Amino acid sequence: NRLIPSSKYISKMAPPTPLRDIKPKYTQLFINNEWVNSVSGKTFNTINPATEETIAAVQEGDKADVDRAVAAAKKAFELNGKWRTTDASERGRVVLKLADKIEENMQLLASLECADMGKPYMQSIGDMQFAVKCLRYYGGWADKITGKTPPVDGDFFTYTRSE
Repeated sequence: NRLIPSSKYISKMAPPTPLRDIKPKYTQLFINNEWVNSVSGKTFNTINPATEETIAAVQEGDKADVDRAVAAAKKAFELNGKWRTTDASERGRVVLKLADKIEENMQLLASLECADMGKPYMQSIGDMQFAVKCLRYYGGWADKITGKTPPVDGDFFTYTRSE
């Protein structure tokens, strides 16, 4: 297991240490697979609650940005949309790649989370581990979910809904 061990094992080894004086690499909104400024151009400062210092000025998303993101997501899922027509195995690979990127950058991401939220570092590490596990779980299912439709008599449309 490449993940940092859970807290019950941390006492037996030196815990990873948070990075200090870090700044986020991106401060824009991520919409339609690209980093963009908000429609309004407004930003807000994100503040470290422990030091009250500004971490960064980030784009302030509002209704217009949400509408833009929703429109992009809807387009991806249209009948011939890019994500909808992507093979299930490729969709799973993309989700697994995101898990790998979070794991590779866990110390940085957890450090940023600490600075932004004032959360204890090891709790942030645990959050990152959980995110990685969830993404790997769902990425692994992307090409394995199948349905069985029992035959019925007559001119009917039938389907099975798994819950």
